[in-house]
Amino acid sequence: MSEARREPILRVVPRPGDINSNGHIFGGWVLSQMDIAAGIVAARRAEGPVATVAIEAMEFIAPILLHDIISVYARIERTGRSSMAIRIEVIADRDRGRSQVKVTEGVFTFVALDSGNRPRPLPSL
Repeated sequence: MSEARREPILRVVPRPGDINSNGHIFGGWVLSQMDIAAGIVAARRAEGPVATVAIEAMEFIAPILLHDIISVYARIERTGRSSMAIRIEVIADRDRGRSQVKVTEGVFTFVALDSGNRPRPLPSL
């Protein structure tokens, strides 16, 4: 994501219960935060309910530590008739904000849903 000035969709602080036996944050915890942030972006674009249907790519780059503040950035990378790919990047603020570390990134695919929970076309822009 190369936007010059961007705001996180979600900002979260992991809790002690989110730590694994290595002292790092569980991968599933960060995956859920990414899904929440991407879902916000997808629902805005779909102007209604959406569902995660795939994770096309996911890469864990560095561990998340207990005192990190996690910023989740998300943007629409491409759209189809009823689906969209959302690129997500997670940055950890460390050392009381003195350093930032890219900890993970991925591409999640969402589909817009109708009232029967079936795919529906995305609204025109």
